[in-house]
Amino acid sequence: MAKKANRSKVRTEFKKNYQQRKRTGDLTRQFNQDTLDEDALDKRERVSGKGEMTRHRTVTGQSLDGTSTDANADIDAADSNLRSGRVLRVHGLESVVRTDSGEEYRCAVRQVLKSISTDQRHIVVAGDMVVFRPEGTSQGIIQSVLPRHGVLSRTSKGRRHVLVSNVDLVIIVASAGEPDIKPHLIDRFLVTAEQAGLEPLIVINKIDLVDPTDFQPLLGVYAQMGYQTLLTSAEQGWGIDCLKSVIRNRQSVVTGQSGVGKSSLLNAIQEGLGLRVQPVSLENSKGKHTTTTSEILPLEAGGYLIDTPGIRQFQLWDVISSEVAGLFRDIRPYVSGCRFPDCTHIHEVDCAVREAVADGRIDPRRYNSYVHLIEDPAASF
Repeated sequence: MAKKANRSKVRTEFKKNYQQRKRTGDLTRQFNQDTLDEDALDKRERVSGKGEMTRHRTVTGQSLDGTSTDANADIDAADSNLRSGRVLRVHGLESVVRTDSGEEYRCAVRQVLKSISTDQRHIVVAGDMVVFRPEGTSQGIIQSVLPRHGVLSRTSKGRRHVLVSNVDLVIIVASAGEPDIKPHLIDRFLVTAEQAGLEPLIVINKIDLVDPTDFQPLLGVYAQMGYQTLLTSAEQGWGIDCLKSVIRNRQSVVTGQSGVGKSSLLNAIQEGLGLRVQPVSLENSKGKHTTTTSEILPLEAGGYLIDTPGIRQFQLWDVISSEVAGLFRDIRPYVSGCRFPDCTHIHEVDCAVREAVADGRIDPRRYNSYVHLIEDPAASF
């Protein structure tokens, strides 16, 4: 007798209001007590649990949230109607998914996927590789999110806000003026890139507004740590060709403060994008939000860019204060030399980090950025 095929089981937790206790005396209520849409379930899956009120369920079948790859390996062979694609952008409850052949589908997310208890603000984000079932010629239902890599995240209202996924290069854009450069914000992006294993590129835009030599000391500090830097002017076209060569055939995300010229840079990189741009506010010299959602922009030269909304607050995700020093490339070598193993490198005696700052081996501005991150993790910029 042939053996039955192995079925993967994923033990997961659903949201608190996924299933509520209902009166059993009413036959109509009893008939409708299961709020799960059976028609939306994949036929290869089964949801089970002990008791009506338990929030934990065992889902037998394919992985729902990308935590396992075993069940997704043969998904096409199991159901010829399912297709895979990349999420270009997310608008509310609808995601635009593009297949390898260039077809685009406007997809909703299946109910059981939205009901899973997770620390993420959104279950699907731009850059995700997903499996979906087409419904008609241009619509579909997302069945699962494939495992992610290269995830850029921050903390927002106590939850994980995934900005983008499946990238390998993060382009940190700052402006030389209008608005003024925020080195502390740059350093927070660098720490996140270190944690996520992403390669960072620091781009100082609007360099035509100032004397470029004024930024050489700052760029020199980053260059000594091995970070690649670039001066650009989207208005004058300076540094655009160099930026094009760096991002060619890469999966890149462009991020930074509002008003630094991210959309202007993208318009200069590739003609025809037509991204909307606005001048900074005359009242507070801060940028205005013109990009409202993350969006993938395929490049003619190969690869793609993901444009993201401007950031005014960037709090690290899943990083405790004792781990921050190890994510600063210039501070990391001195951490083990401190007298106390739990040294915060702020007020303790015999601190190797503070001694390195006093001796000029660590740039004082970078050290101040570290202290700022520890003491005010949710600072606005």
